[in-house]
Parts: sequence; structure tokens; C-alpha cells
Amino acid sequence: MSHTAHIPSHRKPRRSASKLALRAGVAGGVLGTIAVAGAAGPANAEPVTETIEMPTLGSLEAATGLASAVAASAEASQQEALDQSLQTQENLALQKAAKEARTAKAEADRKAAAEKAEKARLKAEQERKDAEARASRDRARTQLASTSASSSSDNGSSSSDSGSSAGSNESTTQAPSGSAAAIVAFARAQVGDSYVTGGTGPNSWDCSGLVQAAYREAGIDLPRISYDQSSMGTSVSLSNLQPGDVLYWGSRSGSYHVAIYVGGGKYVGAQNSSTGVVERSLDWDMPSGAVRIL
Repeated sequence: MSHTAHIPSHRKPRRSASKLALRAGVAGGVLGTIAVAGAAGPANAEPVTETIEMPTLGSLEAATGLASAVAASAEASQQEALDQSLQTQENLALQKAAKEARTAKAEADRKAAAEKAEKARLKAEQERKDAEARASRDRARTQLASTSASSSSDNGSSSSDSGSSAGSNESTTQAPSGSAAAIVAFARAQVGDSYVTGGTGPNSWDCSGLVQAAYREAGIDLPRISYDQSSMGTSVSLSNLQPGDVLYWGSRSGSYHVAIYVGGGKYVGAQNSSTGVVERSLDWDMPSGAVRIL
């Protein structure tokens, strides 16, 4: 070991370069300030005794905090502007959706009104057709009555016998049996169903559709159209009707309406859209003729 190792060192500890520079700067600034003051003042001026305080570490930290606060405020302002932009876009989207909903509703209302008007038009058209058909039947009935009156004047006794027979027929008609009973029962079971042009059941009918279905219950196939049905079988007098006979309006080969005679001076038929399937007296709408198919 060196003989001087035990001797403590008298050297002062080294200061860091940054601290030395800071002190040198402070000292230089102080001396420079004093020198300038001395040169500018009078010769007999009193020496400057005021000291200048340099920024401390606390001041630097305060400045740093202020800068951070300014940056945070700027970031908050930027976020607020972004939020306002998003809110504006959301409001515009809601306004657009509401406008589209109003437009869709208006279109739906327009279509509903158009459909309602079309249904009303079709109903009015059907009622007009029914009225025309009823008027045509009335004309045919009037013509038939005129023909019958003319025939009566030519042969009064025959007409009287025929009238007596008709009255006797209505009062003494027996209950139908066999195929006629099946036809009558089926027809009466449909009373109250609706009338639909081209309807063949089970809950809506037109006149020939009902007659065809009733005869099918008895195992008999009839044509679909009324004038074809009235051309079937054998022509019978209205004074000699039997349950199950097919009544027709118009001419036999050109009838426009058919129904089924159910006895007792009554018939069942699908009349029109206003009445549907009904059971009526012959007097309510006198047919032009009848055919017997059974």
C-alpha cells in the first residue's frame, strides 16, 4: 500500500458541467448589470446594492404546468368540436329518416285510397250489372205474361185447367225424396252464402255454380254455364214443377240465370252480390221456364 494512501484528499468534489455553466451565467449576468449601472451613473453615485433574482425551479415547473393546461384546453376544444359535428350529422340523419317515413306513409295512404276507390267502382259496376239483369228478367217475365194471356184468349178452358193444376201443385207437393232430396237439401244448406261471379263454393257461388254443385251431390254432372244447363233434360211447365227441377230465366238455349225449385212454390238460387244465395217465392222473380233432369 502507498504510504500516502491514508492521507485524506483536500480536493473539492467536482460539480457537474451544467451547474457550473448555470452559475457562470448567473454571475456574468450580475456583473454585467453592475458594470452597466456604474458606467451610466454619476461618479459620486452610491453603489448599487439591489440584487436580481433569477428564475427558480418552482417558476419553471409553473410554466410547464401552464403549457400543459393550454394543451389540454386545446384538446378539449377539439373534442367538443368533433362532438358537435357528430351531433349535427346525427340530427341530419334523423331529419332524413323522418322525411322518408312521411313520404312512405303518404304513398301508402295514396295506394289505400286508390284501392278503396277501385273497390267502390267495381261494386258499383256489379250493382249496375245486377240491376240490368233484373230489368231483363222483368222484361222476359212481362213478355211471358203477355204470351200466356194471348194463349188464354185462344183457349180459355185450357188456361183454366192449367191454373187449377198450378194451384193444386203448390198445395199438394210432397217432400222430395232420393236424388231430388239430396239436391234440395244441398241447395238450402247454402242459403246465406255470398254471390261471386264465377264462384263454385264452398262459401261463395254464382247461379250456375250452385246448380252444378247441387246436382253433383246426386251424382249427376251438369255443364258449368247456365244456358248449357237449361238445355239439358226435358222442358216442363211452371204449373207442373217438382223439387229438383232447374228453373231458368231467358230462353232455354240462351238463359242468363238458373236456380233450383225446392217445392212449395219456392226456389233457391245465387241471385246477385247484394242478396247472395236466397230462398224465394216464384212470385218474387217469375222464371221463364224449367227443365227436368232427374
